[in-house]
Amino acid sequence: MTAHSHTGRRHGVARTLSKLGLASRTAAAGWVLDGRVAVNGRIVRDPEFPVLQASDQLAVDGCPITASERVYLLLNKPRGLVTTAADEQGRETVYRCFDGAGLPWLAPVGRLDKASEGLLLFSNDPEWAARITDPVTGPAKTYRVQINALPAPALLAGLVTGVEQAGEHLAATSARLLQAGEKNAWLEIVLTEGRNRHIRRLLETRGVAVLRLIRVAIGALALGDLPKGQWRRLTATDLAQVGK
Repeated sequence: MTAHSHTGRRHGVARTLSKLGLASRTAAAGWVLDGRVAVNGRIVRDPEFPVLQASDQLAVDGCPITASERVYLLLNKPRGLVTTAADEQGRETVYRCFDGAGLPWLAPVGRLDKASEGLLLFSNDPEWAARITDPVTGPAKTYRVQINALPAPALLAGLVTGVEQAGEHLAATSARLLQAGEKNAWLEIVLTEGRNRHIRRLLETRGVAVLRLIRVAIGALALGDLPKGQWRRLTATDLAQVGK
C-alpha cells in the first residue's frame, strides 16, 4: 500500500464501500472475499483491510469507485411486507415496491414491522440514516393507531408515563384521541425512540390490541397522499423537514 503524506481516519474496505453508498457492508465484504475489490491496484481479500477514503484508489471488478449519487426516498409501505433486503423465510419484502426502477443500492432508514404501514425512508447515505434514527437527537415519528378499545384518559396518560418491559422502558412522547367509534378508536401516538414493536408492546401491557398502525410523519415530513406501495424521491424541502 502506498504511503500517505497526510493523516486521516482509516476504515475497513468493506465499511468504506458501504459508506460510499455502493452496497450494504455485508455485500461489500462478500465482494472483498470473492477477490473483486482492489486497493491502489492490488486485490485485497480482507474486508477489514484499512483504507483512507480520501486518497486510496478503490476498484470493484476493475472499475474505479467514486462515491455513489446520494439517493433519498420515501415509500408508503403496504401492510404485509417485511423491512429487509432478503428474508430467510421467503416472505415478500419492501424492495418489491422498487422493482424495475433502476435504483442504486438503498437501505431502509429504521423499519416498520410486517403488519405496520406508512412512511418508510430509504437511502444510500449511512451517515444521514444514522442521524434520522438516533434515539436522542433524531426527529420524532408520528403514528395513527387503530385500537380495539375506547380509551379512557388514564390510558392515554399511561402511554406517556410508560412501562418497564423486558428490561426496556417503553413510553410515548404524546398520545391523543383522534376519533372514536362504537368499539374501537384511532389514536395519534408520537415516539422519539422507536424500539422493536414499541407501540404494540406498550398497548399490550394495558390489554389493548392494535388493529392498524400507520406511520404518517417523521419530523415535519408527512406521508401526505402518496398511494400505498408508491415511492418518491425526497426534495431539498423534504430533507430540511427531517433535519438534513
